[in-house]
Amino acid sequence: MSGPGERQYVPVQGAPCWVNLMVADLDVARAFYREVLGWRFRSSSLDDQFLVAIADGEPVAGLAARRPGLTTASVWTPYFAVRDADATAARIRERGATVAVGPMAVGDGRVGLAADRDGATFGFWEGHTLSWSPGEGRAPTRLDLQTRDVFDAAVFYGEVLGWATEQDIDIDYRNDHVLVKLRDQVILSLRGDGVQTSPLAHLRPRWLVNFAVADVERAVSAAMRAGGSRPQPSTTTWTAKGFTRTLQDPDGGLFTLAHHEP
Repeated sequence: MSGPGERQYVPVQGAPCWVNLMVADLDVARAFYREVLGWRFRSSSLDDQFLVAIADGEPVAGLAARRPGLTTASVWTPYFAVRDADATAARIRERGATVAVGPMAVGDGRVGLAADRDGATFGFWEGHTLSWSPGEGRAPTRLDLQTRDVFDAAVFYGEVLGWATEQDIDIDYRNDHVLVKLRDQVILSLRGDGVQTSPLAHLRPRWLVNFAVADVERAVSAAMRAGGSRPQPSTTTWTAKGFTRTLQDPDGGLFTLAHHEP
């Protein structure tokens, strides 16, 4: 996914290393996210149907044209760094979850796409990456797992991704949620408010990708003008730094807007 002259990094095992969205129409998605989040785009080293979103000169996220057999819906998906994609796929299956795609070779790495035991979609990547981590620069502020049983999910991801063996990763268990930290920076939040039987996609277990903006309401208005929508019932979450809003892009992809602290 690198561009000309960009340095490649060895990511921390088990840490999120990228987020990606597969869409039906790449041009529509590019126009929408440019309008709402101010992104610009460049091609990647993977293929001409994969774009890297850029903000303030930094890589933020990926957009890719949906391919037959890979996914039937537009879902913002986090990818986690692993040293051995085959071993990771085996651990996922051993714990009763599903490997939907791969592992397969993509560019200079290997990738897989999976769903955890509650149906939340995530990916795993073996190989070098761009310099990218939640909470740093213009990358997503954080990745949140909305799940049925937060502690069961923490055990699952911890075992699959090897969190306990990485000295740079710490797990902070709270009363009703779990925080995952990379060198003291919160990168993941696991919360137990997903309703597995809900007919509404934004209420079911899933990974939420939080993008920071200076003015949440202005970005919401821009999304509405650009063909986005608010899932019903709408969700607004209040935090110490303001509030977040969950939206859908024109292809149905769910994402969250959070207040950006300058």
